[in-house]
Amino acid sequence: MREASSSGFAHTRRRGRLPRRLIAALAAVVLAAGLAALSAETAASASVSSAATTSLCPDANVAAFGPNVCVFSPSMTQSAIQADINNISTQQVPVGAQFDSDRYAIFFEPGTYGSSADPLVFQVGYYTEVAGLGYMPQDTVIDGANDVFNNLCTAGTSDCNADDNFWRSLSNLTLNVDLPSSPPDYAPPTPDPYGAGCDNSADLFAASQADPIRRVDINGNLVVQDYCAANNYASGGFIADSEISGDFDTYGNQQYMVRNSDIGGSNGCAPGNGGLWNNVYSGVQGAPAAAFDGQCDQNTVLATSPVTEEEPFLYSDSSGGYRVFVPAVQHNTTGPSWASGTEAGASISLSRFFIANPSTPVFAIDAALAHGKNLILAPGVYDLDQPIVVSRPDTVVLGLGFATLVPQRGNAAILVAANTGVKLSGIIVDAGPVNSRVLVSVGVPGSGGGSAADPDTIQDVFFRIGGAESTPVSADVSLLDSADHSIIDDVWAWRADHGNNVGWTANVGDTGLVVTGDDVTAYGLAVEHYQKNEVVWSGQDGTEIFFQNELPYDPPSQADWMASPSQDGYPAFVVSPHVSSFQGYGMGSYVVFIDTSATLYDAQAFKAPDTPGVQFHNIFGVWIAGSGGDQSIINGTGGPVTSTNPGTVEPVDITSYP
Repeated sequence: MREASSSGFAHTRRRGRLPRRLIAALAAVVLAAGLAALSAETAASASVSSAATTSLCPDANVAAFGPNVCVFSPSMTQSAIQADINNISTQQVPVGAQFDSDRYAIFFEPGTYGSSADPLVFQVGYYTEVAGLGYMPQDTVIDGANDVFNNLCTAGTSDCNADDNFWRSLSNLTLNVDLPSSPPDYAPPTPDPYGAGCDNSADLFAASQADPIRRVDINGNLVVQDYCAANNYASGGFIADSEISGDFDTYGNQQYMVRNSDIGGSNGCAPGNGGLWNNVYSGVQGAPAAAFDGQCDQNTVLATSPVTEEEPFLYSDSSGGYRVFVPAVQHNTTGPSWASGTEAGASISLSRFFIANPSTPVFAIDAALAHGKNLILAPGVYDLDQPIVVSRPDTVVLGLGFATLVPQRGNAAILVAANTGVKLSGIIVDAGPVNSRVLVSVGVPGSGGGSAADPDTIQDVFFRIGGAESTPVSADVSLLDSADHSIIDDVWAWRADHGNNVGWTANVGDTGLVVTGDDVTAYGLAVEHYQKNEVVWSGQDGTEIFFQNELPYDPPSQADWMASPSQDGYPAFVVSPHVSSFQGYGMGSYVVFIDTSATLYDAQAFKAPDTPGVQFHNIFGVWIAGSGGDQSIINGTGGPVTSTNPGTVEPVDITSYP
């Protein structure tokens, strides 16, 4: 990786001119590509969103990162650490925090925290990143557990689930979770979901989308569900580059993606819990046997992952300075990247990063990027009156604590003009009050380029159309990926089905992902509720490993949801007619028509050219609720998947197509 220039920032106003030219040029290219003109207007500064100015961890702040980044060290007392984390958890765990504006990154310096006699146990809430700051996961050890519990409970019943547990993460540390029950400093949730034998018998990470677990070493069991409570269903998640010595227990999750990990074993459905429609294991040592023959036995297993590049991460070096490590691209791999004790890649000093916060002028960010700086986005909500323009190859853009970007004037949030080696990770992008044609664009459409040896990566980047904003919002396309050889690794694009300003005309979004680049590889892709085709894949030689989709809940009528006068509905995943080579693995689309009184039909869940080089492996549909459904699974084949056939919440499978 080419490191950025360390030059200063005198004469910032003059240096701000380059990004404006890039914005205009890139907008013209996108217009020529047929997507529409992106806003090229600029503004002197970004407006400042409300965010906490008083730190909840004042004894653990690092000035460079701001008040919402907590850096704990082994020299601190455990009671002080526990108190700070409990303060954050108390604020961010409740379901009412789901759409708040607070963001937190909790880091642990290398060392050991807690003990078997006095474990460090805490809950991870909304918009909370928890990570170690070691070069290796073994450098930071927590004797305890980082738990996520069910958050949706029906009053007066034991009906609870984790379907709304979004936007939280765990990475780059070791967890020792085989600990005694009833830890002394642990305050359980109310009501306490625990029963006899449950306290700290495993790390419980009951989560759905946008909850990545990366680069962790878990000594014990990982249960991705609140298994000590009743009705323990969740909507799946994502694990990569990790080692689990015990069992990986999915129980009643609808789906889950595990990539390049080593697991001691895998347990599926618990009796009566159902779920498990789509578990996908790619390059996972200890993965279960491949099977695809109905509910509770739906495992798609790839022996190796074709191409990977693990997510960049912040760490502290031996002198106490901060650096960012960027792992190297790997091909045909299995297991964690760090299993041998070393890892190929590049280390970048923090001095080569521009650190922004929500009050930083956008022109200052763009000028820094244009002059060779990488970018760290501190936790917070950034209202952007112009896009962040990544104009140079090999630029790292790293969000901390789920930094959230909201375009305000119909602009994009991020435009990546370089086609080589750009790394985007750890951010949320919301649609704004003025329609954006594209929220994030990576690569220049039609320009070619890109590098298999140094690909662009889009990792843990999450999109929202509605839910969080106080006004109606819209965006035509959430993510446009035009970069050849790029890697999409854990992306959830969500047109909100609950929250603020939700409705067919209130939160408007056509398509979650458009891929025009060639040789693009995607893992862990979830796209839900968009109003037209949810994914359009137009690049050659693409590979999609795991896809989860729910069709829109709320079309008011069939007439409002027609791909053409003769085609009911919109296929969720479309491979364009000119594509001659594509591979898809473990892909599902679900029918959930619950916010409409209409009977709705979709002609097919998947649509692709009938050519030998375009192949699908283990695809399916599930009817969950509502009247109507999919008339076929792909191109008129398979199914139907409707309220009358099968009329039950079970997968209807196609093991291979064509």
